[in-house]
Parts: sequence; C-alpha cells; structure tokens
Amino acid sequence: MRLSQTFIKTLREAPKDETAVNGALLTRAGYIHKEMAGVYDFLPLGLRVLENIKNIIREELNKIGSEEVLMSALQNPELWERTGRFSDQEVDIWFKTELSAGGVLGLAPTHEEPMVNMVKKYVSSYKDLPFAVYQFQNKFRNELRAKSGILRGREFLMKDLYSFHTSEEDLDRFYAEVEGAYERIFERVGLGDCTYETFASGGIFSKFSHEYQTILPVGEDTIYYNDDYSLVLNKEVFNDEVLAEFGADKSGFAETTGAEVGNIFKLMFKYSEPLGLKFTDEDNATQTVYMGCYGIGVSRLMGVIAEKYADDKGLIWPETVAPFKYYLVGIGEKGLARAEEVYRGREEEILFDDRDARVGEKFADSELMGIPYRVVISDKTLESDSAEVTGRLTGQTSLVKLAELFK
Repeated sequence: MRLSQTFIKTLREAPKDETAVNGALLTRAGYIHKEMAGVYDFLPLGLRVLENIKNIIREELNKIGSEEVLMSALQNPELWERTGRFSDQEVDIWFKTELSAGGVLGLAPTHEEPMVNMVKKYVSSYKDLPFAVYQFQNKFRNELRAKSGILRGREFLMKDLYSFHTSEEDLDRFYAEVEGAYERIFERVGLGDCTYETFASGGIFSKFSHEYQTILPVGEDTIYYNDDYSLVLNKEVFNDEVLAEFGADKSGFAETTGAEVGNIFKLMFKYSEPLGLKFTDEDNATQTVYMGCYGIGVSRLMGVIAEKYADDKGLIWPETVAPFKYYLVGIGEKGLARAEEVYRGREEEILFDDRDARVGEKFADSELMGIPYRVVISDKTLESDSAEVTGRLTGQTSLVKLAELFK
C-alpha cells in the first residue's frame, strides 16, 4: 500500500463522540469509521488486522479437526420459538425486521439453533459423529449501551464453533482440545501473558463454563485471581462454596477487571433435545447428540489488543496481527529512489509513505498507526548502505544494512 494512493487520512483529534481509547485511536489512525453508536466500518488497514486475527484462529481450529462454514444472518423465528429464545422477554437483544409479504425475520445474535437445524440433515448414525464446524460471521445484538468502541458493538464479527458428540466423554476430549487451541490463539495475537481461562457460571447445564478474560483497566467484568493466576474466577462464581471446591478461600485472591475475549461451554442437550438432533447408536437405540459451543469475538479481540498496547503516541500492534510489518519512509532524492526499490516486490509487508509531506508528519503517522517497524532510508543512511530502523514497541533505533533489512 502506498499512502499517496489510499483514500485513508489520519486525524489529529478523535471525534468528540468517541470516548473509548480503542475507538478513538482506531478512528484517528484510519482503521475504522463509525456509522453510529455500536456500528463500525472496517477500512483497509482495519480489515487487514481482522483478517490476520481470523487466519490465526482458523489455523488453530483446523489443527484440531474443525471445518469452516458460513451461515446466513437472517433467522427463521420458528426455530428459535422451539427453544423459547425468540421472545423479547427471554432474549432482549434481538433485531427483528418485517417482511413486505408478511412475517418477521431476526438478525442472528448467535447461531446454535440454525446450526443444529442444518446438521440434522447430515446426522443419523453414530458413524456420523463426532465433528465440529465453525464460522466467522457478523452478529447483531441490540445492546442498550454501546459506548466502548469495538469492544461492544451492535454489529460485530464473531467466531462461533460448535461440536457434536455421541458421549459426554468425547465432548470432554474435544473441549480440552479447544482449551489448548484457545491458549495458542491468545498467545499468537499477543495476549498470552495477560489472558486467563476463567471459571464462570455454567447455568443449569453444567456447574461451570469457561471465559477467557484479558486483564484490562476498561474491562467490564470483575475477576479474582490467586498469586500465580492458576485459579481465576468471575465475580458471579466467586463465593465460599465454589472456593471450597478448589481448596481455597477469599483471602488468597486479588481483584481486577477483565475484558472477555472468548468463552467455551458444554451445552450437553440444551439445543439438540428441543430441536430433535438424534443419532442411532451401535445397539440401534436412539440417542440425543451431545453439544459444545466455543466463541471468540474477533472484532472485540482487535479492540482489546488496541487498548492493551496503546501509548500516548498511538497504536502498537504485535507483529502477528499488524496490517503491515514495516512503515517505509524515503528522505532526500537518493533516499526516496532507494525506498522505491526496497518497496517493489514486498508490497504485502510494507506500508510505503510516499506522500509529499513533512518528515515529522510521516513519523507521527507511523507511531499513530502502530506499524511494528519504521524504516527510514535517507541520503545520509545510504552513505553506509543502511536504513534507520525504529521499533514501535521499544522505541529503539538502529542502523541496519539494507542487505540485512529483511533478515
């Protein structure tokens, strides 16, 4: 990408209606555009970050044998009425729309019901199980409050994974595999040292579910952790009865705030029973399919990374999710010509600031955008056939031989 040829422009000040750090910086740096409260467009830079996060998640889920699908956002009320979840009294976050020919459709806040309905067509025997399918899909939730940038949107990108099993033992096996995959995902996106599997309420189906909480000052959840973070609990299950099960008491825990970036849940028969998802076992008896569901808020995760690493100059992206690895600047006639040569053939990893702008403005934008390495080639650095490289995270600058630049 050449900055002189993109329609994106950086802003010196954040819009007055954008109070969240992630929303303000992502807007100023040209990653997102706010349509209205809780609704954002992802511009070229922002879309590249989203795709990088998606690819990491996709790679780890594929490793454990999951398959990717893409389902419709439009929902048939009949399915949801069978589980009692289309009623506004039961689920108060629906966006619903009337058809011109009569009738109502919903915009999916999640996909358990349609997923079960779809796989029913392909499951009849124990030989058809187990399997797991996932998707990256926009969800719609009519949130009462949407004031946290892309941390809480009315439309947001989610990865939702669903698994189907013949037994609870097999569900437990896959559940553990997802736990491992999630640990690798959060490590790879740069949140491994501050994101913890957290015990939360399992509702009426199991004693616990698990959330993945990133410690964050602006997090909406209260969590409690012991000295080495080996036991982390959400406020809703932080009580004497639960702690006794772990041989602990409240005196050994500290309180902090976290942002939930994922969750995993043993659904058991919650949706397979009312929607009639059955299979015939080895003894030719009819059984109900066991289910698990596993979510990651992809756009929310992007917002958490932005919040976690930002400083007073702007964003700081980990290399694994950054839209580009290098922010290239050419100074002087020879420096600009050599920068052109360096750029060619490496367009996918270099953001080339070839604008007719002041050097200080270019440097400020490189910091605001949070690209991991700023590379400056000038007439002066060419005297030693080198480039000046500055790490965005560390702020350290060094001269690197051009021949060694990409090593």
